[in-house]
Amino acid sequence: MADFKTMGSGVGSLLKENGQTVAVAESSSGGVISAALLAVPGASAYFKGGGAVYTSVAKQVLMGVSDEAMAEERAATEVHALHLARAVRERLDADWGIGETGAAGPTGNRYGNPPGHTCVGVVGPNMERAITIQTGQTDRGINMEAFAQAALDLLAECVKSG
Repeated sequence: MADFKTMGSGVGSLLKENGQTVAVAESSSGGVISAALLAVPGASAYFKGGGAVYTSVAKQVLMGVSDEAMAEERAATEVHALHLARAVRERLDADWGIGETGAAGPTGNRYGNPPGHTCVGVVGPNMERAITIQTGQTDRGINMEAFAQAALDLLAECVKSG
């Protein structure tokens, strides 16, 4: 696996080539998705911003996730990841939004998901996709990097097909 300094270079190039932007609302990846995107020289051409929204309060206050969206589905689900992606995309007026929510470890979350479980949502022009990742690992750092890589890979797939 690439480290965060190089993992965002491919999708960063794609976004620059297409003249598109991205915003990120991440939870259990703790900022690694944003760090990977920002580690690419020239990131200001495509990175609108984002935040590590680790709590429900942060999701609502920083990203503007509605009460209805928060009540629809619990965290660490694909539905919730898509809510985060939609909210950050709208909040920061980006072409693409990434939402990530899960359990980095070393233990599972309060919903019963094991460590290494996350859901990633990508929302963009006329497209929404979500995936669930299960690393099988308990190491927090390894999981955070795996979650970030999965999010960046999904974004790249969406940009290419959009």
